[in-house]
Amino acid sequence: MALDSMQEIFDKIQAGRKPFWQVVRDTDVEERQVTADASFEKMHATWRAMVESVDTYRADRRSVSGLVGGDAQRMWDYAAQQETLCGPYLQEVIATALCVAESNACMHRIVAAPTAGVLPAVLVPLYRRGAVDEEAIVRALYVAAGIGAVVGYRASISGASGGCQAEVGTAAAMAAGALVDLRGGGPEQIGHAVAMALKNLMGLVFDPVAGLVEVPCVKRNVIGAVNAVSAADMALAGIESRVPVDQVIDCMGDVGRRLPVELRETALGGLAATPFGQSVKAKREERRSQEQEL
Repeated sequence: MALDSMQEIFDKIQAGRKPFWQVVRDTDVEERQVTADASFEKMHATWRAMVESVDTYRADRRSVSGLVGGDAQRMWDYAAQQETLCGPYLQEVIATALCVAESNACMHRIVAAPTAGVLPAVLVPLYRRGAVDEEAIVRALYVAAGIGAVVGYRASISGASGGCQAEVGTAAAMAAGALVDLRGGGPEQIGHAVAMALKNLMGLVFDPVAGLVEVPCVKRNVIGAVNAVSAADMALAGIESRVPVDQVIDCMGDVGRRLPVELRETALGGLAATPFGQSVKAKREERRSQEQEL
């Protein structure tokens, strides 16, 4: 999607007196040469897929390594038994992030945005509570898409090239902007939320144990989602990012380029290089060898 900066979006909002989501939708319509209705229906389909990834969660499903599965149900059970420290909405956010990220690790259908668990984690609980309807959600997803497009253009949304900050960080920024939009915040507040969410995860490395998007990836989706909620609430409270949002995005891209290759998606450093991480890698390689011999 051809959006070069958050400032470009802000300028288009002001010039055309359109809301943030409509600027993004119009850009999609122009770029893909589709109708506004077709664009909206595609975003509806994206939302339905996100909801489905939550609805079809199974606590008994396990990932290839056996390291991932069942934690979302543990969170739901814990919340049902006692009052959580974080309160009703955040407990649902945490459980939903685990649910979708586990489904991803277990090869179930998800929406990568750019990591699977963050956006649905903050949006599905609001939808389930009746706090927002589907039309509002779809408009918020356009806001999220516009943010992701800018970050992808100016920096990176890939863990392989920019570290986990580029995936979970971008997802958190997209979710933060979507939440601000849903709560009636203006473009500048969306920008501040995006900047704060990115800054909070600046420098986060991508160190998947045994090269699998399981550990620590699943639980990082939780951190990204909770980060999004806090950044959105700060922006809505009138708290501002001192560093302009486009400069934050550029900085994130620069940090990603400076990360050693071991701390991107190679599984050669970080948690992947711990004794535990190496043991998982060795067991996986042994299992592969045995399968090839059969």
